[in-house]
Amino acid sequence: MKIEQLKLKNFKAFKNASMRNIPDLCVLVGANGSGKTTLFDVFGFLKDAMTDNVTTALSKRGGYKQVASRSHEGPIEIEIKFRENPQKPLITYTLKINEEKGKAYVEREILKYRRGSKGLPWHFLDFSRGAGTAIISELEYQIDDDTEVERDEQKLAREDILAIKGLSQFEKFPAAVKFGRLIENWHISDFHISTARNILEDSYAEHLSREGENLSLVTKFLKEQHPEIFEKILETLKRRIPGISSVTSKVTEEGRVLLKFQDESFKDPFLAKYVSDGTIKMFAYLVLLFDPAPHPLICIEEPENQLYPRLLMELAEEFRLYANRGGQVFISTHSPDFLNAYELEEIFMLVKEKGYTKIIRASEDKQLRDYVADGDKPGWLWKQGFFEGVDPR
Repeated sequence: MKIEQLKLKNFKAFKNASMRNIPDLCVLVGANGSGKTTLFDVFGFLKDAMTDNVTTALSKRGGYKQVASRSHEGPIEIEIKFRENPQKPLITYTLKINEEKGKAYVEREILKYRRGSKGLPWHFLDFSRGAGTAIISELEYQIDDDTEVERDEQKLAREDILAIKGLSQFEKFPAAVKFGRLIENWHISDFHISTARNILEDSYAEHLSREGENLSLVTKFLKEQHPEIFEKILETLKRRIPGISSVTSKVTEEGRVLLKFQDESFKDPFLAKYVSDGTIKMFAYLVLLFDPAPHPLICIEEPENQLYPRLLMELAEEFRLYANRGGQVFISTHSPDFLNAYELEEIFMLVKEKGYTKIIRASEDKQLRDYVADGDKPGWLWKQGFFEGVDPR
């Protein structure tokens, strides 16, 4: 599934902002405080709301009043348009969240698509304050068929539970199941080198965590359960960082998992705590990008930190390869060198105006298009101040 459009209203700095024709690889640039982290947090918020409920997701962010834009009118609104694949119709998910007497609730939640070029919008589900209807076994119906479909009335346990969470437990609502799984499998990365070096008790982990503290456990899992994928990761790491010949995890007698790197110039491997930040970070991103069960969406904030400039281009290429394999990648950056690896059409500028953020596609600026057509690189232009309203310093 690929996200093609995103519209936000009253979500923190995004009082009324939208992104259209979102590419598989999307790069965000903006000054500090412009909203790059907040944009990623929209996906994190939906994932938290899907895992628990809206109240919990809001509480993690300080509550409704902290999430809602200042001086806002109306509810918090999130609208996502996506496709299962290029041949399928555009599906729209709309979520409106409000508060009453200090309690948050889902004011409206709709999952819909248009049947045919002239068909009416077809609501898979339509809920308000914990009650609504959903189509039963909608896959039995033709897209161009305007006949009435069978709907099931449902009542959720609470007004702050997402309908896609409640209905995703029932196979007779496949649209809710698919979109629910899409959200659950998003990965929002907030990788920290220090936590990735941690020595953990022996346990089990299949996927890299948000901060990367389970890197040694995932390494152990991949080496034991997916040796062919682990070999691909090693071969890529060797190509990207010359000198590294192998990476392994070892369980000590005390039941701890150690992550070790082998430099071809030395006989004995190094523990992760003695390996460079750049090597750890590149390896962690490769573990994420070569996950046996790929994430449909990955959000990565400022991947350039701790990486040598030459490695930025190498990492940028790995992100592109991941997108080419079918995933979707959102990246924020403060590095002109990193930005040089991307096309102007893939870059979005976050600009603050009167306290709120608007989102502008870089290719909409004629001057930028002309400079790039003449051979300039986006990163160079950004560093020279040609990205109006965006300060790279």
